[in-house]
This record gives sequence, structure tokens and C-alpha cells, in this order.
Amino acid sequence: MATTAEPRSEATTGPTKAKGWGTDAPDQPLRPMEFERRALRDDDVAIQITYAGICHSDLHTARNDWAGTQYPVIPGHEIVGKVTAVGSAVTRHRVGDTVAVGCMVDSCMACDQCLDGWEVFCREGCTQTYNSPDRRSGEITKGGYTDHIVVRDHFVCKVPDGMDEAKVAPLLCAGITTYSPLRQYGVGQGTKMAVVGLGGLGHMGVKLGVALGASVTIITTTPEKGEDARALGAEDVILSTDAAQMEAAATRFDFILNTVPVPHEIDGYLSLLGRSGRMVIVGALTQMPGFVGASLIWWNRAVGGSAIGGIPETQEMLDLCAEKGIYPEVEMIAMNEVNEAYERLLKNDVRYRFVIDMARGI
Repeated sequence: MATTAEPRSEATTGPTKAKGWGTDAPDQPLRPMEFERRALRDDDVAIQITYAGICHSDLHTARNDWAGTQYPVIPGHEIVGKVTAVGSAVTRHRVGDTVAVGCMVDSCMACDQCLDGWEVFCREGCTQTYNSPDRRSGEITKGGYTDHIVVRDHFVCKVPDGMDEAKVAPLLCAGITTYSPLRQYGVGQGTKMAVVGLGGLGHMGVKLGVALGASVTIITTTPEKGEDARALGAEDVILSTDAAQMEAAATRFDFILNTVPVPHEIDGYLSLLGRSGRMVIVGALTQMPGFVGASLIWWNRAVGGSAIGGIPETQEMLDLCAEKGIYPEVEMIAMNEVNEAYERLLKNDVRYRFVIDMARGI
């Protein structure tokens, strides 16, 4: 809940010492680190982090799987906490507010994409929450596996009153990554929707699709996930390894959310789309195998991709989740358990998202 405390300006808040967990090299485990957060700028918000989600992207960046990691790196872009100070120009947030920060912390705020609320596609490139140069100082950003963070106020979202703060963090990546394409392509009442893959992204796709009124089916390679899928709200389950089930589902769906995080063939999934159906890929970031052109041309199908949404859409997603009581399924861990969590993540041994509880030590 917001307080009446006065904002603190850059002039009264200097650089601060921070503690976190990061790594020095792709083959090294995460370890405790100390570093300095910048002094508060006029448009900054300082946040004491209470919870931080663990995303596959954190693991990929820590291990330089996508190349470009600048070490030492401190991951974490699913952040929830309390405002401890605000710059002199900040009006949207007050000391004591519960707030959240996602995958980006700045952009030019002047190009057409930023002005349209799509800061993630800033023409000059958005500043990511970690492993990204600060627009003003050039310093490399450090993420949410830390005790506190300083972020430009526009990129700080409000956590609606009454939400379970411990479960909110994964919404800032897994939530908005799956919500954005559903909103962009009009998924709602009467939509026949399928979700490929039941992991951190997929389980949120099911929950959000159901909340928007869609009839949701899970497509998986794992029979054991059928019961979980139905518990999450899915009406049906299809095993993609069962040719008869796939054939029976031909042209059934209006929309397919593909959350598989590794390269894979998509022709079989495209056959499940009906006339003018669309598949949106949100999981795989590296090169995908080709597909047969007729899979698109026949039935007027389309395939595309989607990143996270902008800040307005992220706040809209949080508000919907608060209204509908939608949360990710989470497993709470202490900060010193992060390396074990990474190894379990590689084995898909989590249902369905790890969250670091900063109260359990950093």
C-alpha cells in the first residue's frame, strides 16, 4: 500500500552498496558478489527486492549460450519489491509501494515504438535489466538476484493491492510473454486455442487463455502432464507423439501458442490450425528447422513470433491477474540454492517456476 512519505531526490541519495549473486565465467557457478548501484537520478526509483524469479534466459545468459554475456553478470529480470526512495521528478510511485520490474529498465522514450507503448522495440534498443549498457552511463546493468535495484520510474509497474507478493515475480516475464500474443491476436471467448509445451511459459499460457475465455488444449510429449494440464484449466490434452491424436485434431484450432524453448519441427503443429489460424512462437530463440510452404498456404495459415509486451501491456496483465486471481505455480528457494535450481531447470525438474525469497538470505 502506498504511503504519504515524501520522495527523496538524487541530491540526497548517493551510490549504494549492493549484494547479489552472479558468475564470472560461463563454466563457473553463481557466487555472492558486492557492487555499487548508481545514485538516484531525478526519474529513478530505488527498490528493496523481496522476490526474484528464475527464468531460462537467466541460465542461458549466465552460461553464455547466446554469446554476448559480459562478465561478471548478475541475472534476474522477474523482480518484486518495496520502494525505498524516489527521485525528485517521480510522481507515479511512493516510498512503501509494492512494485515490480521485468525484462527492461529503460529506452529512448521518444521513438514511435516507445510512444506507442512498445518500449521493448525501441528504435535505439531498450536497456535490458541485466547484461545491457545503461543509456546514460554505459555501465552494464545488473539484475534482480540482488538485495536492491535502481530503475527508471516508467519501467516500474505497480503490484495491485491484495496480490500474493511471493508469487508475482514470474508474471514479469513468463506472464507477459504469454499474455502479449493472446492480446495482440484477439484470443478470447470462443477461441479454440492450443498451447505447445507445459513448462514455465506454457502453464501461464493455459491460465491466461482460460481467463480470457478461450477453450484451451495442451499439446505435449509427456503423458504425465495431462493431469496437470487439466488442473490448470485445459479442456483437452494431445500427445504430439501419437499420430492418431494429431490427425484427429487437424484444423481444430484458431490459435496455437508455441512455448517450446528449443529448435523443433513445426509442420505437424501447423496442420492443427484451421482457416486463417495463427501459430505464435515465444520459446525458441535460436535457428529453427524449415517447414513446408504448403503448410501455410493451405488453409491460409500464418506463423509468427512475439516478445514480451511493453510497459502498458505489462501493467494490464498484472491488473488482470489480480482481478482473476491468476498466479504462476512456484517453488520458493533461498538465494544460496540458485546453482541447484539451475541444474534442476536444465532437467525440467520444476513445476513450474523457481522464485528466490530474499528474506531467506543473500
